[in-house]
Amino acid sequence: MNATLRGPALVDDAVLPDVLVRIEGDRIAAVTPLAADHGGAGSAPSPAGAEPVSGTMLPAYVDMHCHGGGGSAFTDLDDAAAARAAEHHHARGTTSLLASLVTMTPRDLERGVAMLAEIADDGLVDGIHLEGPWLAEARCGAHDPTLLRDPTLAEVERLLAVGRGHIRQVTLAPERDHGLDLVRWLTSAGVHAAVGHTAASFAQVEQAIAAGADVATHLFNGMDPWHHRVPGAVPALLRAAARGSVVVEVIADGAHLSDDTVRTVLDLAGAGSVAFVSDAMAAAGVGDGTYALGGLSVVVDRGVARLTRDPDGTTPGSMAGGTSHVADIVSRQVGLGLPLPYAVRAGSRTPARLLGLGDRGSIAAGGRADLVVVDEETRVRRVMRAGRWLGTG
Repeated sequence: MNATLRGPALVDDAVLPDVLVRIEGDRIAAVTPLAADHGGAGSAPSPAGAEPVSGTMLPAYVDMHCHGGGGSAFTDLDDAAAARAAEHHHARGTTSLLASLVTMTPRDLERGVAMLAEIADDGLVDGIHLEGPWLAEARCGAHDPTLLRDPTLAEVERLLAVGRGHIRQVTLAPERDHGLDLVRWLTSAGVHAAVGHTAASFAQVEQAIAAGADVATHLFNGMDPWHHRVPGAVPALLRAAARGSVVVEVIADGAHLSDDTVRTVLDLAGAGSVAFVSDAMAAAGVGDGTYALGGLSVVVDRGVARLTRDPDGTTPGSMAGGTSHVADIVSRQVGLGLPLPYAVRAGSRTPARLLGLGDRGSIAAGGRADLVVVDEETRVRRVMRAGRWLGTG
């Protein structure tokens, strides 16, 4: 697609009132702010063929933790379902995402990685995130505790080989036997080691960070609460984020964390170290009902997903992923007073930078033409992915 778009746009952390964005093929060829004359913004002559944009152009969103949406999930181990899940998020503004798997048997995990590697080859997803199986039973959340296990180099090497370079992130509990070895195995292979679903002590998390871990999987969720005399994973990860050595995922949907907690994390760590993630499962964009996640039964009630029953028989069970999209999270936080550039950075540029997607996350010449057009309430109205407008169905 070759086109020139004209309208307000978020450029370099500022919303400019009148900008020309020239698209050539799948790239942004030029970004030109127009100086307002005495007539105000929009009064400069428009180049022939420029398309006026009704709304504000933002960089499209990047989700580094997503299990599915639109009624389908990456955990279905079906390539058509995986494609539908990816395209569902694309159409809602998340044009780049990691496909996240949950804890499975070794055989099923290999099947899932092999399938998603094919989807990544096709460009529908930007990599694979393994959330499990090397997690802590005490903080397993919506993972089958009977399938959790200690890492072995043989299993890790097998999965990396099957993934053919597409495994980008692995969530792990560093306190497991060989947990720190796992961090080193992953980072030496260019994979982000993420601390999550863990009961690790402060010292154990610091050891994992020293070994190369640089991500916190959905901070607070799947971790021991922060106790002032027995600090655990949360303060260790926040401290590292404030120093710029860790990016903390935050599910800022109003259900997984209070909005005050989200604001505090942003104030302490800064949006450059915070990534808004959906942790979405199949119910995202669909609604309440009964679903499956990694072989476990999940009930979504009023937008909150929980296991039907925890392994110990507790009902309702643990929270089991999200039902929002990153666009919903950004819109929510902006509506609560977070400045738009700050919220968008956590939803786009920060995860893009971490994942090495240097051509995403900002509206800049040379970048991939991934844009969203939002209304005054930051709701997505149009989506462009790689220079092509997408439908919103």
